[in-house]
Amino acid sequence: MAQGRRVERVAAMIRREVSELLINGIRDERVHMGMITITEVEVSGDLQHCKIFVSIFGEDHQKKDVLRGLHAASGFLKGELGRRLQLRRAPEVVFHLDEGLEKGAAVLDLLGRLEKERKDRGDVPLDKD
Repeated sequence: MAQGRRVERVAAMIRREVSELLINGIRDERVHMGMITITEVEVSGDLQHCKIFVSIFGEDHQKKDVLRGLHAASGFLKGELGRRLQLRRAPEVVFHLDEGLEKGAAVLDLLGRLEKERKDRGDVPLDKD
């Protein structure tokens, strides 16, 4: 149980440090082509591997460039995390694109349009309240 809390604590610290490094530490211009949100950080039980899930706001070609920039910066991030968090061995950092937020927004938009179409056709009963 204590190991699980330690992994969660390290994941939270990694999220905070990587967020700060995305703003101030990475010089690769590709990383700054889109707005990046860290949606989740998963750290292995032995703290040797770290998956960082990101949502990138922008067009598809921008997302690919941003992801390439993040992958290129992963060695730098590993070194910075080791130094900042004072870990014996810093985890290998791998970035994954999380499209969940985007898909959720698309579904909500679609539901809104369907509701509007039904109202326009008169298929929706009026509320009795």
